[in-house]
Amino acid sequence: MSDSSPNSKTEVRLGKGMILAGWLIALALLTMYFNQWLNERQNPNANPMTSTEGGVNQVVLVRNFQHHYVASGSINGVEVTFMVDTGATTVSIPAHLSDKLGLRSGAPQMVNTANGVVETRATTIHELRLGTITLNNVRANINPGMHGDEILLGMSALKNIEFTHRDGTLTLKQY
Repeated sequence: MSDSSPNSKTEVRLGKGMILAGWLIALALLTMYFNQWLNERQNPNANPMTSTEGGVNQVVLVRNFQHHYVASGSINGVEVTFMVDTGATTVSIPAHLSDKLGLRSGAPQMVNTANGVVETRATTIHELRLGTITLNNVRANINPGMHGDEILLGMSALKNIEFTHRDGTLTLKQY
């Protein structure tokens, strides 16, 4: 004789619901873990190694899984992600970030990029920070052709910084 009382059916449904909830929680935790792992692979310098000694500010970056140097920093007090690009003449900022960063759109200028010639707008970054390195009044451009959130840290910022590349690390020094 089978037990088909209302209590028995409720317990079965409750048991199935608990199993489903357990699987959903496990899936959510795995998703969070792998998202964090992917973010760390993309930007291993979320908190770059920094030091100041004898008036020299130093930041040491490790390259990411794509062999790029990506690091967290700030522009005008707003947190951003930089990608070091020694082939870029100026710091290049995606247009959709310009208002958030408090940047004024200046004169139009034509620039050569990896994707061809693009019309950008000149701007000046009042304060750019990367670890202990602080730069003021950095020439930059607002680029409508950039769609991500990474800012290319070009030579208009790097020209005042000594940099050394060795064994997968990039050491930046500001004197």
